[in-house]
Amino acid sequence: MYSFFRAALVCFNLLLLSFSATAADSGWLKKSDKHHAQVRIWSEQTDSASQVRLLLDVKLDPDWKTYWRSPGAGGLAPEIKWNSPDIQTQWNWPVPQWFDVAGISTQGYKNSVSFPIVLKGQIPQQLSGVLTLSSCSNVCVLTDFPFSLNLQGVQDANFDAAFARASGQIPIASGMIEPANVSATYSNGLLQVTATRPSGWASPMVFSDILPGAEFHQPQITVDGETLLAKIKVTPDWAGEVPELVNQNIGMVISDRGIAQEIPLKISAGSATADSESSPGSIWVILLMALAGGLILNLMPCVLPVLGIKISTLLQSQPTSKSEVKKQFLASAMGILTSFWILALLMTVLSALQISLGWGIQFQSPWFIGFMVVVTGLFTANLFGLFTIRLSSEVNTRLATTGNNGYSGHFLQGLFATLLATPCSAPFLGTAVAFALASSLPVMWLIFTALGIGMSLPWLLIALFPSAALLLPKPGRWMNGLRLVMAGLMLASSLWLISLLTTHLGQTYTLIIGGALIAGLLLATAIRFGTRRFIQAALFSLAISAIVWSLSIFSPTNGTSLTEDRVHWQPLSEQAITQALSEGKTVFVDVTADWCITCKVNKYNVLLSPEVQSALSADDIVALRGDWTTPSEEITRFLKSRNSVSVPFNQIYGSALTQGEIMSPILTKEKVLNTLSSAKKGHSL
Repeated sequence: MYSFFRAALVCFNLLLLSFSATAADSGWLKKSDKHHAQVRIWSEQTDSASQVRLLLDVKLDPDWKTYWRSPGAGGLAPEIKWNSPDIQTQWNWPVPQWFDVAGISTQGYKNSVSFPIVLKGQIPQQLSGVLTLSSCSNVCVLTDFPFSLNLQGVQDANFDAAFARASGQIPIASGMIEPANVSATYSNGLLQVTATRPSGWASPMVFSDILPGAEFHQPQITVDGETLLAKIKVTPDWAGEVPELVNQNIGMVISDRGIAQEIPLKISAGSATADSESSPGSIWVILLMALAGGLILNLMPCVLPVLGIKISTLLQSQPTSKSEVKKQFLASAMGILTSFWILALLMTVLSALQISLGWGIQFQSPWFIGFMVVVTGLFTANLFGLFTIRLSSEVNTRLATTGNNGYSGHFLQGLFATLLATPCSAPFLGTAVAFALASSLPVMWLIFTALGIGMSLPWLLIALFPSAALLLPKPGRWMNGLRLVMAGLMLASSLWLISLLTTHLGQTYTLIIGGALIAGLLLATAIRFGTRRFIQAALFSLAISAIVWSLSIFSPTNGTSLTEDRVHWQPLSEQAITQALSEGKTVFVDVTADWCITCKVNKYNVLLSPEVQSALSADDIVALRGDWTTPSEEITRFLKSRNSVSVPFNQIYGSALTQGEIMSPILTKEKVLNTLSSAKKGHSL
């Protein structure tokens, strides 16, 4: 019995010792109904009640964020309310990052962050309070964490090192840039920050306090030699007008290459304009780029099957007059224009719902992909001759109306052409769309109209010169071969669309859907035409499927390529770019998506070529890849910071290209190799 009580006493003493050892540490606190965030508050051991150092550690689940001292629209900075009223709290804020979704910009932290805090005043030995943490993902949550610390408890041996490490993330007060070399001006909704640094800039970013009544958007940064220019669009907050910012004081943080400095500024009057849309000359340039981008879309492989259907329809109907040809092609051109207006309406709605915008983003939705699979499947069946869409029938989903005065079938062909064109990105297109999405609604609709006019130009030209269409040969047996070719193109498009579901459904279900489509077409062929046509169709379908599979289009995520990709691709991030540049390396950035046809063309024609593979595999090259197949806030933010809203996106950095050179959407081996070589110039410096 004595031994039992002695053992119990020892255990009790160990328990007290354990409690004493952790009394200066709250441990990791987490709410049972809010598992996305956990916090830890721990302190140094002290007998002095005049000053105490604390550390606040925050851990967040993926896709969650918390906020900086000046969060921006909709955010709240972390706050501690002490139970002792005489405590003065000195927060130290690590360098944040920008989060920009649908034009709403905030500044804060993801994953984890540590805040070094210094308390001054009359501080009790038993320190207690409540931490209020705002954290956001698809929703925003406020969480209260009550805590208590015994400042005379045993100090964690790692506290001093952890506090020093966290303090190293705090912007310095001087030494990076002379305050006299930094200025801020404001005029007409645009705040401009100019900073000159003799050592130049690599990958700078600017953060700013948000003034009451104003909303600051993510800066657009350009560098010219030693000079940095950050343009910050300023809009009213939830109500009212933008306040007068001239002569107001503002705190700025400028970071570059892992170093940041806090710089207080006084805003002076400037002559800047809110954005380039206020310049009529700029708008005309963008409109010309939109016309060119829309026109080039007709050369993209996405539109080829639709043009084939148009030719096939024209051959079958054999219009006998120029007037008939003119009306048919005008109907198709109006379908193209209408589809771009529908896209503009979609962008308007998404902007109102604060959802990320971009060219081709509808292909990130499995429901839209499924709809397109159904449409392309029906067109494939029609080209196989399994059913006929007659212009005089109102039963066939009113694809056309009766007689020669109905042209809804041609109108729908124009709509369909644009839907299949959106996975392609052409030169000038990305710039025009990026400008449109960053502009006011009237300007955005004007630019999308210009895109529609540009894409419909070939159709309009035939409408103006219908004699060209009448030169096509007369119908004959040769048309059966043409229909078979068109059917093969449409079947390949349908299988490619099905392959995009792999990311959403997995490879097994995707293969089942693809197999079901082919089996359905073959069964319908056997019932309608008999065994001989069934065998022909089976061989033809298997050949098309084999081609799609061999090109790694059917299984874009897990499929094997005809050419092995030997490049060691690393995940794309701003930090990875900065790190590589600090090590004197050249960086190749590739942002792609499984649904992007132009990305596939670049991959097989350029990126998988032996010369480019060898160049990107060099020891002094860092290859970074971002995947935009499904919605990604980080990739969207990366693209928008470079005035782009489409893929493919390629950029090359180096010692001679510290700001990066953005490549054309359609790559060439020569351009990639030459730019990589140019980026290395001055490497030894």
